[in-house]
Amino acid sequence: MLSNDPLQRVLFIDLTKRRFWIESRPTLFEDNLGGSGAAIGLLEEFCPEGVDPLGPDNPIIFTVGALTGFYPLASKTVAMFKSPHTGNLGESHAGGRSAIAIRMAGYGGIVIMGRSEMPVYLVINSDGVAFRDASALWGTRSSYTTGDVLRKREPGTGLRTIMRIGRAGEELVSYACVITETYRHFGRLGLGAVFGSKQLKAIIIGGKRNLEPADRKRYRQSYDEIYKRATDSPMMQKYHELGTPMNVLPLDTIGALPTRNLQSGTFEGATGISGEHLAADYLGRRVACAHCPVACIHLAALRIPYPNDPYFYKTLMLGYDHEPIYATGSMLGIGDASGMLQLMDEVEVLGLDVMTAGVALAWATEALDRELITEEETDGLKLAFGDTQTYIEAVKRIVTQPTDFYRALARGIDHAAAQYGGADYALTFGGNEMPGYHTGPACHIGYLTGARHSHLDSAGYSLDQDAAKTGTALNPEQVATELFEEERWRQVLTSLVICLFARKVYEPEIVIEALAAIGYERTIQELTALGAGILKRKAKFKEREGFNMTELRIPRRIFETPSPAGPFEEDFVRQALAAYAALLQG
Repeated sequence: MLSNDPLQRVLFIDLTKRRFWIESRPTLFEDNLGGSGAAIGLLEEFCPEGVDPLGPDNPIIFTVGALTGFYPLASKTVAMFKSPHTGNLGESHAGGRSAIAIRMAGYGGIVIMGRSEMPVYLVINSDGVAFRDASALWGTRSSYTTGDVLRKREPGTGLRTIMRIGRAGEELVSYACVITETYRHFGRLGLGAVFGSKQLKAIIIGGKRNLEPADRKRYRQSYDEIYKRATDSPMMQKYHELGTPMNVLPLDTIGALPTRNLQSGTFEGATGISGEHLAADYLGRRVACAHCPVACIHLAALRIPYPNDPYFYKTLMLGYDHEPIYATGSMLGIGDASGMLQLMDEVEVLGLDVMTAGVALAWATEALDRELITEEETDGLKLAFGDTQTYIEAVKRIVTQPTDFYRALARGIDHAAAQYGGADYALTFGGNEMPGYHTGPACHIGYLTGARHSHLDSAGYSLDQDAAKTGTALNPEQVATELFEEERWRQVLTSLVICLFARKVYEPEIVIEALAAIGYERTIQELTALGAGILKRKAKFKEREGFNMTELRIPRRIFETPSPAGPFEEDFVRQALAAYAALLQG
């Protein structure tokens, strides 16, 4: 590590006492390279065992990686905390400008502790922290409005990021998100609720430091190679052209697109919400995260007519990806792109995680169909698959919580199903609601075993699809081993805060050379050991907080709905969970 590298500096903020200080933590970042590895180290140090996720002692940790600011696509910020949604590890990654802004401000990590007596937002730069009164912003209906006000109120210098919560975070909805740069999010596991519990409305971070590589010539060569791989890759080009919505039609074709609370794997309205249709009829522009040549963020331009006026429209610009499309489209039986985008926009306005919100509404719809709940409990709303306007009203009620039912649903499906029933079709994995793939057993085992219970942890859907293409039968131990090996390497990438879309760009030998050029000498064996160590430390933190992989609830629905990989049984999944747990202990 370079002696003047800002990565080793950690900014500590105490909201209770309104003070801050900076510590140098070179060993933490030298050993872990930043990102996920540094974050779990800080979480182990500053998160007390058994802490209330919504209490003042639950820390918010942000970290960036060794490659941030040096190389393309090292653009993610890792947030780590104890999740109010699952009660164990909370980890969420966001792109935009946040990672580079943190490093240009002179920090590798930020740790926020305590609770403010009044609503506050923070302004962070190279000199430290300013605490600003956010009382006028607290209760603002739209997260967009908060961003507009802060952009005008606070002058920007250098490269700046604005993180903020919506009403969902203020109301402590356990799957509230944090929005950054309007179109990027710390989405899953409830970071927005932790912000709200601390009366922290927003954080603005900016800076304009310079970074100097250890070997300029070697760095130039390494940079050029990475840039060429990123811009010449057919897959990265596909991300630019259609983005992740390119997955909708292929998944529907093979019967892997979760539809109507996974009552089916195919959706008759898939074409209407496909990446191709959205690009042709709605694409307004593409934008990129800082230091990214790909520009995979696709923004829809949605024109909505004003009432009783045929000539005037308001135009909404909102980002769309596969997961929001699945969650507010096929999962809810909505095949109309305009209606889907309007629902997606309401979720954005309120500051909810879109995947969790969509799956929660799908479960609630089936619960109402099966008469586990009544329209009195839904506050007069007759939830029905395909009814966009009713879902928009229901999303609002998740935040305002006018009934006991909505108060339960605001804590996620597991909590609601424990009170009202319907656990067999409550599609959660380790407490986190289902991502948009039903490809076979490996994808669901990946959701269950992943440190974040995310499809991005180990990409189990790829194992299912490869097996289906070749006609190969999977076995539980093989699935566990391959998922473990994939997630182990992804811990290295998320420590370097590489966008996982670029995982094929940043193959091991490329990572080794990129690190060496900026002063970090590593071998592939050392990186592999690092990834395994980080993964095991996360598992130990989760176990400390009561998590037990081998006792996880598995929703029956995944065995009932056909998948491209063919039928599979609970015993197969249980054997894989046991095998994965053994690998974590090894």
